Amino acid sequence: MTHRATVDFLLYDWLKAESLCQRERHAEHNRETFTAVLDLSEKIAQEQFAPLNRLTDTHEPEFDGVTVTLPKETAMAMAAFNESGLMAASKDESVGGMRLPTVVEIASMSFFYKASVSLAAYPMLTRGNANTILAHGTPKQIEVFAKGGFEGRTFGTMCLSEPQAGSSLSDIATRAVPDVAGDGTGIGWQADSLGPRYRLKGNKMWISGGEHEMGENIVHLVLAKIPQADGKPVPGVKGISLFIVPRKLVKAGGSITAQRNDVALAGLNHKCGYRGTVNTLLNFGEGKFPVNGEAGAVGYLIGKEGEGLKCMFTLMNEARTSVGLGATMLGYAGYEYSLDYAKQRPQGRRMGAGGKDHSAPQIPIIEHTDVKRMLMMQKAIAEGGLALGLLCAQLLDDEQTGTGEEAEKAGLLLELLTPVAKSWPSEWAQEANSLAIQILGGYGYTRDYPVEQYWRDNRLNMIHEGTHGIQGLDLLGRKVVMNGGKALSVLAERISETIQKAGHVEGLAGHANALAQALQKVGATTKAAWSTGVSEEALANATPFLQAFGHTVLAWVWLELALAAKAAQAAGAWDRSPLGAGFLQGKLATADYFFSYELPKIDAWLGVVSRRDLTCAQAQADWF
Repeated sequence: MTHRATVDFLLYDWLKAESLCQRERHAEHNRETFTAVLDLSEKIAQEQFAPLNRLTDTHEPEFDGVTVTLPKETAMAMAAFNESGLMAASKDESVGGMRLPTVVEIASMSFFYKASVSLAAYPMLTRGNANTILAHGTPKQIEVFAKGGFEGRTFGTMCLSEPQAGSSLSDIATRAVPDVAGDGTGIGWQADSLGPRYRLKGNKMWISGGEHEMGENIVHLVLAKIPQADGKPVPGVKGISLFIVPRKLVKAGGSITAQRNDVALAGLNHKCGYRGTVNTLLNFGEGKFPVNGEAGAVGYLIGKEGEGLKCMFTLMNEARTSVGLGATMLGYAGYEYSLDYAKQRPQGRRMGAGGKDHSAPQIPIIEHTDVKRMLMMQKAIAEGGLALGLLCAQLLDDEQTGTGEEAEKAGLLLELLTPVAKSWPSEWAQEANSLAIQILGGYGYTRDYPVEQYWRDNRLNMIHEGTHGIQGLDLLGRKVVMNGGKALSVLAERISETIQKAGHVEGLAGHANALAQALQKVGATTKAAWSTGVSEEALANATPFLQAFGHTVLAWVWLELALAAKAAQAAGAWDRSPLGAGFLQGKLATADYFFSYELPKIDAWLGVVSRRDLTCAQAQADWF
């Protein structure tokens, strides 16, 4: 199929990923090592993850009141992934890594997301958890808690939401009080070896990977509030701190004990899709597993008091781009399946000058124009979304290892694009999955074919790690205006460079002109939205702004890919490919599709933003 070839095209023909090997951090690597990692990833994904996708959907996690049971094959797949060393692929050798560029690490993960997104969630969360401890933890916390995650010995979670608060993190009720009762555990811990120790009490909802029997331990990262001297919490998000709460207690030297921390599973959530990832409601400190005779889950402060949300954003932003890539790859899986089906399914006949010749043989449905339209849209979304995900990964590489100015611009651009990288694929890859079902017709709506599961699995991505509405508010309310619009200026600069290049290339000048107009409209709309300075007016249509902004970014990406395809054609780079000349021509045709069918949609979205339309904002509850 096209996935691996497209990864190679994006990495080498477009992003020039080999050039990263000129940087000191990646000097030991080259295209051959990149290829070896991608080959290994594709092999494990196809052999260990893909066969379990339907199994884990039909055999959901079960809880008997004591233990959560998963299909035994789940642990086997996780073991295969962990043994490969891919968990810490981009990290230092000190935590088991190989210093790969992040863009190659994320390209590697695309195979796992496509094979089984719900299984891939376990390493995604564990890596993000370990990265957060690596970024904000003490050397001892890194050694004891992060290293185990990178080595695949332990698993990680993120515990933010609560039943009564949802996405409103300022309203969380989980509390953390200093554990001042001497050693506090009775098992020989040093009082400060793993950081300031607290006792947590509260409830967390929607915790993926919150309870299972895989690995040696589960490391929870938990947001909670530390009461002030008067016993009341600091109001708002400024009172939130972040804590490391292991499922099993850990000694000062790092060894894991058999004693449970006071973290209890209250129940499982039964989901529409994404069922292979166990999803839980956890009770912290209810006394079911008392520590040293006392209720309260033992946790260690990470970072400073009151900076929990700042620390957690390391994990949240990584999770958001990962959610976007997972959505993309579900769209990609549906695209590839429906493409193969359309090439083999005979139905209907060609229309000639005298009408249909019913004596002629039927033709594959891919010959019908509307089926081509649906496949073209899926291709634009799947390949464009993958390109966006890899672009964000390379921006992280540039931020970490680029020159001073290059790193600064990359950081700004990554911050600006994060809400787009999460929401655009989540919205449109869901539509791609719907089109895959449509191409299969009635068969697509049955469980005999995988496309209905792709749709169900993908429906979660529009919700978790921040809904479209939240991402829209972040984009229009903060990202495009931060630092006087500096990040938006960096994006405009990058897009303008692409426009200038494409303006001189045959077949792309019209697209360059259309993108220039779109960029101008986005800039003008941003100013118009904030022209009154009234945030309620400016943000009333933040989601349509996000949609238009995302489509403009993807138009830029597709123009970039068209330039890369033109250059590859001129160089004969893919002449010997078994995919033939159609591979590059397909990229150019998809760019044409996006500019003809998708980019024009932004006018309606930007219209309500520009005039600060309050139709929805002013609607009253009793009107519904």
